[in-house]
Amino acid sequence: MRKTSQTNVQLHVDVKGAGFPILCLHGHPGLGSSMSVFTQHLAQRFWTIAPDLRGYGKSRFRGDFPMSDHLIHLEALLDRFGINRCLVLGWSLGGILAMELALKLPERVSGLILVATAARPRSNHPPISWQDNLYTGIASIFNYLQPGLQWNIETFGKRSLFRHLIQQHTPTTYQYLASEAISAYLQTSVAATRSLNKALKAGYNRLGDLEKIQCPSLVLAGAVDRHITPESSQETAQHLQDSQWHCYPNTAHLFPWEIPHQVLRDIDNWIYLNPQAVKN
Repeated sequence: MRKTSQTNVQLHVDVKGAGFPILCLHGHPGLGSSMSVFTQHLAQRFWTIAPDLRGYGKSRFRGDFPMSDHLIHLEALLDRFGINRCLVLGWSLGGILAMELALKLPERVSGLILVATAARPRSNHPPISWQDNLYTGIASIFNYLQPGLQWNIETFGKRSLFRHLIQQHTPTTYQYLASEAISAYLQTSVAATRSLNKALKAGYNRLGDLEKIQCPSLVLAGAVDRHITPESSQETAQHLQDSQWHCYPNTAHLFPWEIPHQVLRDIDNWIYLNPQAVKN
């Protein structure tokens, strides 16, 4: 394994399936296991590798770090598993890192699936009040104890910050929130949050470099996403050389948990139409 800025760094990884490798990168907050909505399906035909990014989950290291360290660790991960070429699926922050990997290691990235993300991310999230935080805390506790309880959804969920993350307040969506979101939030380090915030405050913008990415790309967005607007996702798709863009109505930033079957069907169809993305 190649040396990195942190000696012998090894990311914790959730591995499933066999076949052509698909590297699955979570968002913020997140964990490798947060990508289960994708990996459980894709692992039926492919080899899915879903790491806890640096500062998340079980991939904890001391001190603050720049965003570029994520790429160092991901390159080391590919070396560790002997992966010469892979499809990269990234959600939110994971999508940004997927594009960065394609720019840094074009010969190793066969295709991109970009979920709720953008090369020039923009948000229109409204200010957060103390009532938002209160309702979110109560809704999260009740949902953790009894996932998908309709009374909790109606009483607290729809008044909480969940209303900006999802549009379809279904029991299935709340079950994903209970099983994936809470643990991811609790296992995200302060250093990881600082690293992301620093990059965003610096005005992260890679639109001008996207023409260098030659591999096929699928860009997926939620029409009511306030965290990374669908307009910024569409802008990214327009700057990519070979891209397909889908925007799902009545969904927000966590749309893979709102309409999982539709999203997975669209991913399967794109892979079928782009077989070069999953061939060595």
